[in-house]
This record gives sequence, C-alpha cells and structure tokens, in this order.
Amino acid sequence: MGLIKYGILGLIALFVTSVFLMNNEHVVPKLPNTWWGPGRENKSFNKSIRPFKVVFDKKDIEDLKFRLKNTRLPKPGLEGAAWTYGVPSQYLPTIIDHWLNKYDFKKREEYMNKYPHFITNIQGLDIHFLHVKPKDVKGKKILPLLMLHGWPGSVMEFYKIFPLLTKPRPEYDFSFEIIVPSLPGFGFSSPAVRPGLGAAEMGVVFKNLMERLGFEQFYTQGGDWGAGITASMAAMYPEHILGIHSNMCLLMAPWNFVKTFLFSYFPSFIMPQENVHLTYPLSKHWLFKLEESGYFHIQATKPDTVGVAQSDSPVGMAAYILEKFSTLTNPDYRFKDDGALFEKFTPDELIDNLMWYWMPNSMVTAMRIYAETFNKEILKPGAYQAPINVPSSCAQFRHEIIYLPPYLLKDRYKNLIRATKFSQGGHFAAMEVPELLADDVLASIKAFEEIRNNTGS
Repeated sequence: MGLIKYGILGLIALFVTSVFLMNNEHVVPKLPNTWWGPGRENKSFNKSIRPFKVVFDKKDIEDLKFRLKNTRLPKPGLEGAAWTYGVPSQYLPTIIDHWLNKYDFKKREEYMNKYPHFITNIQGLDIHFLHVKPKDVKGKKILPLLMLHGWPGSVMEFYKIFPLLTKPRPEYDFSFEIIVPSLPGFGFSSPAVRPGLGAAEMGVVFKNLMERLGFEQFYTQGGDWGAGITASMAAMYPEHILGIHSNMCLLMAPWNFVKTFLFSYFPSFIMPQENVHLTYPLSKHWLFKLEESGYFHIQATKPDTVGVAQSDSPVGMAAYILEKFSTLTNPDYRFKDDGALFEKFTPDELIDNLMWYWMPNSMVTAMRIYAETFNKEILKPGAYQAPINVPSSCAQFRHEIIYLPPYLLKDRYKNLIRATKFSQGGHFAAMEVPELLADDVLASIKAFEEIRNNTGS
C-alpha cells in the first residue's frame, strides 16, 4: 500500500507541475520565414504560380517495371501469423502483379491530372498544390479551405472528397474552394536542404502559400500530420485561421498523459461509460501503440537509413506503406491473411499513393518530418502545446490511432464546437469514408459561420 500511496502522490505532483507548465505555454513564439531552399534567400526569387502536370516518364516506368520483375522476396512469413509481423512475403506477389500487369499508368496519370495542379516557390521551396474550385455556385459564398495530408499518405487521399465539398448543397449557403498542397519533401514538393523544417515550420510555409493565393483568412482541415500542422497554424495564426476541422485531434503536452492516467481510476468522470473501452484499460491501448509504433521511432531518429531500401525497392516501399493502410484502417485486419487490404481501398487507389512516393523519389525526405518534429524542441512551450482559441471541430473515427474525450481535448481546443464520434472509419478517413468526413466538415463549418455571423467577426 505504501508504494501505491507514494505513486499516487507522485502523480499528483506531476499533475500540479504540468498545470504550472500549461499556464506558461500561452505565448507562442513567432517563427521566422526561414529560407529552406538552396543557397541564401534571394529577395527577387520567382513568386509566380505555375501550372503543373503529373507526368510518368517512359524511362521511369521502364525502370520501375524492371525492379518489380527482379524483386528478391524474403522467406515466407510464419504460419498463422497473418500480418501481425508486418506484410508477409507470400502476399507481395499480389501487389507486384497488379502494379506490373494491371495498373494502367496512362489512365492513372490522366486521373491524377483530373484536378488543376500548380507549383509556386515559398521560402525557397517549390510547393506543389491542387486548387479545386466549385462550379455552379449560384450566389453561394465561396469559403477557402486548406486541406493537409500526412504520412504515408499524399494528396491522392482527397480525390474522392473533392466533389463532395465543392458541389453546392441546398442546405448550405456556402461551398468550398479547396487548396491541397503536398507537404514539403512529399510528392512533388521540394524538400528542405537543411535541418529544422518540422510541422510547426511547415505551418509557416502554408500560411504564406495561402497569402500568395490571396487568402488572408481561411478554414483548415487535416488528418495525421495534416492535423498537427493545422493545429499549430491555428495556435500561431488565429487572425488568419477562421476555424479548424481535424480528424485526428491530439494533445502533445505532458499534463494530458498525467490526466489520462489519473482518470484511469474513475474514467466515467470524463467520458460516458460506452466510450471507456476506447481509452481504457491503458495497458491494452498503450501496449498496442508500442507494438505498432516502431516505424515512428526509427523515422524520428534515422529516417535516411531506413529510407535507403525504400528508395531502391518499389516492393520494399510498398510493403512499408501498405502495412499502414491495413492496420491503421482497422487493427483487426492484422489477423487476416490478406490484411484485408482491398476491403476499403482498390489496388489502383493504393498504388496511386505509392506512385507519389516512388516517381519523385520522396520517401526519405517525407519521413524526415518525424525527426524534424519529434525532438527536444517539441517539449518546449510553443506551437505544439499552445492553446487553440479559434472554433474547432474533431471528427473521431472508430479505428483512429487514439481517442481523447472532449473533456481532455478542451485543454487545448479551447473553443471546441463539435466532437463527433463515428462507429466506423479509420486513419485514412478522406479516402475510406469520404461521405462521412465531408458531411462533418460541412456541418462543422456551418456552425463556425453561424458563430462568425452572430459575433460579426
């Protein structure tokens, strides 16, 4: 009993300390417009917005097919292990065959160019983005919406949600003009040439991108790293961000972990009994996260090392990425022999996403976001812990990596208007359940707009 008593006292001390730290995190340091490109900043650099098309060069396709044909697979996976050890080698011929023999490169290239692409230089980096405008708006307001992806996703995640958000609906007096960039180092956006470009710094880049496009104020939406970047933007630039919608609301501050632990003794104090299983018992949830987060640690420490194999072998890269599209869509898929990979996504959709890493050779530079963000700087007061005061909405899909009840979310999302829990859906919501996500985005921003109209802001 003595150990338990002292343990509880220790946790209380940690809690008090964390609250003290929380109260000192309200000042968000102003991040500079760092020049991330080669050389030194040239004030006369090209600021034009240039049209861009996705082009799969013939020699690159031939090289890809050669590598696919000459893949050396590892020994077969263990009997009965399914995908619990990762993607078993006996499944990989399914991916190889589709990519090599059934994936129509020309048609997929045309599909990718279905929406307008552009590139412009921001802080020394050529930033690729899609700019999708609504049609037949018939007098409705046009609201700018910045949407951001994460890893191992790409802008291809949003192709099914574009028409759902840009087609006017009679019940809403607005429609969206959507800007979807490739994160720096992802897809066809340039990578930084020096260390330091983490999620908060990317927020500076995207605020400057939106200003370049003529948007002084705008809404944001994101999942995965897109959720982290848009949260940092909302904390740093409340004068620019009208509201934030996230399908992965998280808190990175120490006090959240302390609170989560303390409330494990009486979880019904912070959430309805029917939701308790989404967070507790902690041992079950934290052990699962530990089991599934090996990639996280290595990418936060040695992304260039693990990236060598990803850049050289398309099948190696496919296994590394597709395992996430299985497990993070539904953790139970680990126990199926085929990882239920095609239950929610088509082979073409998954390979489209792979192509945004393979063709521009961006796997290493994309993984560096982990190392540039998850270091000692993340524990310091700043954009990652600062309160978010703009109107916020959290879409909580059933199989997302983590669930936090609104009681805890409000520690950071001070103006949390909506927190909607869904009985289905996983980490790649825009790609898996685009209708649900689109409906929640529309309902949330309608609520934000009503607040703006009532307050006259």
